Amino acid sequence: MKFETLAIHAGQEPDPNNGAVMTPVYLTSTYMQDGVGQPRQGYEYSRTMNPTRKALQDCLAALEGGSYGLAFASGMAATDTVLRLLNAGDHVVAGNDVYGGTFRLFDKVLRRFQLDFTFADTTDPESLAEALTPSTRLVWLETPTNPLLRVTDIRAVAEIAHAHPNRPLLVVDNTFATPYLQRPIELGADIVVHSMTKYLGGHSDVVGGAVIVRDEELAQKLYFLQNAVGAVIGPMDSFLVLRGIKTLPLRMDRHAENAVAVLEFLEEHPKVGKVIYPFHAGHPQQKVAMHQMKNGGGMISFIMKQGREAAIKVVEHTKIFTLAESLGGVESLIEVPAAMTHLSASGSPLEVDPGLVRLSVGIENRDDLVEDIKQALEQA
Repeated sequence: MKFETLAIHAGQEPDPNNGAVMTPVYLTSTYMQDGVGQPRQGYEYSRTMNPTRKALQDCLAALEGGSYGLAFASGMAATDTVLRLLNAGDHVVAGNDVYGGTFRLFDKVLRRFQLDFTFADTTDPESLAEALTPSTRLVWLETPTNPLLRVTDIRAVAEIAHAHPNRPLLVVDNTFATPYLQRPIELGADIVVHSMTKYLGGHSDVVGGAVIVRDEELAQKLYFLQNAVGAVIGPMDSFLVLRGIKTLPLRMDRHAENAVAVLEFLEEHPKVGKVIYPFHAGHPQQKVAMHQMKNGGGMISFIMKQGREAAIKVVEHTKIFTLAESLGGVESLIEVPAAMTHLSASGSPLEVDPGLVRLSVGIENRDDLVEDIKQALEQA
């Protein structure tokens, strides 16, 4: 089946008991067993498995071209679980433009457990190769990155990582692109991670995370950790993500169409010093983006010539773009990452330009969005 069909049907057969088309929300913590140690269809306790969560996990696996999916309570819970595959003393190479929450987890939490991290420019294969050490066990990519929208050639990095004597796991955070725009497993990734809070859910009403893999042995290790650690998504949230995924292709196309309209306005505005968008002609990795992504997505970053104060004035004067953290919902959002989502990276090599504004372009009327940005810039 093609992607649009999988988004609606994968993992979601009509209920065999009554024919319900929508996946039921199984609000239960436990299940009657047919005998001692004989759980019916493998269900014994909802931390271990829940039918609604299973439907979501099967759908995620299908969309990413993987074989196994796991759903978590948040994107950070998914990230943390993947890092638990490692042991004290192991080394991780991550991008030098990762999400602020990822940096906080890596640098402020996991270092305390004797994991070592190097933050490298993953858009430069030579730089990444030089960062690998004899103890490297995992390479962590975001592409496009948050918030600078840098793009890494996944296939090139996969070849470098897998040629290393340790064959470190290649993990790709595919949150910004979604499986509709980019398929990391097909490009050589071992693990794909998502914050389902963003585009997969798509309606700013649910928090969740996901991990998708193709290798069975790796999947079993992750299922063990999912159950042992217990940071699982609940059945109602699983249902909401499944519902959101059904319209993912339509939404991502509209997000991108609107983003291009906003981009074309911004690049001509005299108060804007730089516009960042993966498919923009001025983007340093435009060719890579156009090769491995279906379209440029719905995220735009731009830098105000007058810096921090001008950026703050812009985000505080929009009327349709809502000043808020997060992204990927049907409604447009705006923020200053240096003071909001990436504040935890302040003072580090990953510090964000204080004059940078990040847009999550929604699916409203594009003319309304352009007009809103126009009037906000007039206030800056």
